[in-house]
Amino acid sequence: MHAHFFQHVYHPHSHDAYSFGITEAGAQRFSCRGGAHISGAGMVMAFNPDDAHDGRAAADLGYQYRIVHIGPDLVRDVLADATEGRGAMPLFAQPALHDPELRTALLRLHTALVGEADPLVRDERLTATVTAMVRRSATRPLRAPEPAQGGRTRTAARRARALLDEAYAEQIPAQRLAEAAGCSRFALYRAFHTEYGMSPSDCQRLLRLRRARRLLAGGSSAADAAAASGFTDQSHFHRWFVRCFGVTPGAYRKAHLS
Repeated sequence: MHAHFFQHVYHPHSHDAYSFGITEAGAQRFSCRGGAHISGAGMVMAFNPDDAHDGRAAADLGYQYRIVHIGPDLVRDVLADATEGRGAMPLFAQPALHDPELRTALLRLHTALVGEADPLVRDERLTATVTAMVRRSATRPLRAPEPAQGGRTRTAARRARALLDEAYAEQIPAQRLAEAAGCSRFALYRAFHTEYGMSPSDCQRLLRLRRARRLLAGGSSAADAAAASGFTDQSHFHRWFVRCFGVTPGAYRKAHLS
């Protein structure tokens, strides 16, 4: 959800999910767990499942905020091999927090969800958000990762890379990639970054860009090269092509055809 309220007042209610929000502008006042709280611009809100709360503007300009609701089963899945004890669920003691890192993680997740990003990007940002929230704000901390076992880590990363090489233009959910690698999603992100210095979604995008670059050199139009390489958004393709190669797709094509 993304909303800007001036007069709206939330009646006391709760959700059956974890709810993580960012106040972007103004301020909102709410009651939760027997206390009164204010979330101002730039602050993060964290509600546990069944946390009763209300809400109203605490400033003349109202309040603008983003919020993401994540079911307990999904949080448990993300943290399956990263928490102390199987099935142990995090709880958040403070409903309103000052934490730029959490704000950035939540904003990136919300942007991916509303912007129809690839499944791999959404899953990676979900993992980053949940683990950041738990590591920095939960009453039950993350377990320190076990020391990486070189051979197993390398094998898992290379299996995932092989799938990306083969199906880079497809929408690949993180679970499919983890199954190919033979490990959990959480373990795969660590292994892949250790082996290749980037996330699986960054690698997938780079493979798409390389394919598009070859097509452009062969005379394909920018639109055709983008579509054939797995990009569904022309502006997204253009932006990342310039970021990675320093020239526009059109200029690259022209240079090879002249």
